[in-house]
Amino acid sequence: MNAHEIDYRIYGEEMQYVEIELDPEEGVVAESGSFMMMESDIQMNTIFGDGSNQEKGLLGKIFSAGKRILTGESLFMTVFTNVGRGKKQVSFASPYPGKIIPIDLTEFGGKFICQKDAFLCAAKGVSIGIEFSRKLGRGLFGGEGFIMQKMEGDGMGFIHAGGTMAKKVLQPGEILKVDTGCIVGFTKDIDYDVEFVGGIKNTIFGGEGLFFATLRGPGTVYIQSLPFSRLAGRVLAMAPQTGKGDRGEGSVLGGLGNILDGDNRF
Repeated sequence: MNAHEIDYRIYGEEMQYVEIELDPEEGVVAESGSFMMMESDIQMNTIFGDGSNQEKGLLGKIFSAGKRILTGESLFMTVFTNVGRGKKQVSFASPYPGKIIPIDLTEFGGKFICQKDAFLCAAKGVSIGIEFSRKLGRGLFGGEGFIMQKMEGDGMGFIHAGGTMAKKVLQPGEILKVDTGCIVGFTKDIDYDVEFVGGIKNTIFGGEGLFFATLRGPGTVYIQSLPFSRLAGRVLAMAPQTGKGDRGEGSVLGGLGNILDGDNRF
């Protein structure tokens, strides 16, 4: 498996995008909806799956695409190929505030496992598949379910997650305990399981859920400070309820504050 060798540069802080530089005939595969902009001579082509099994015929394409249904993704991906003579750029944007992380699969033994919606784009030739959990507890309570995404190959891939990113390199036998929703991804040698929080007060009043993830080294783990589900939950909690108005952003004036500051919606 030989993925295309691509160059890249990441721009921005909270709302990042990655610019991929393609030599002639080089390509990058991306999730639908992540495209931002591209230069002339970049050809866009929608394909089944990730493009890594195109040489295996129709059955290879169907199998590659079918795996994506299990992760909740579209059957199709988009390949952007430089059909010109010089270097050309194509850019992909993060879907919500957070960080874009470049993953060089050659540094991680050719495989990286990540949460289902983390994948952004990768060099053409990188396989984007699924990783089944072999542990019942992890599948039921691990936050990511029985199925996660995985990237395999020898090229560059890019993942995205919310908030600020923490990279932890675990030594053999070293354990890191994490909120189940905060895991972005980890290398193939990491042993991932879930553990009961324990304690009646922690369980009932802790507000952190009943389980947290345990990650045992050796390997590398990426942790996000703000999972999108947590962000969405906070937004929904603060959204105005039908017929009840809004919360006035915590002001003691409540809805009256809107009139004073010029927001006269009733």
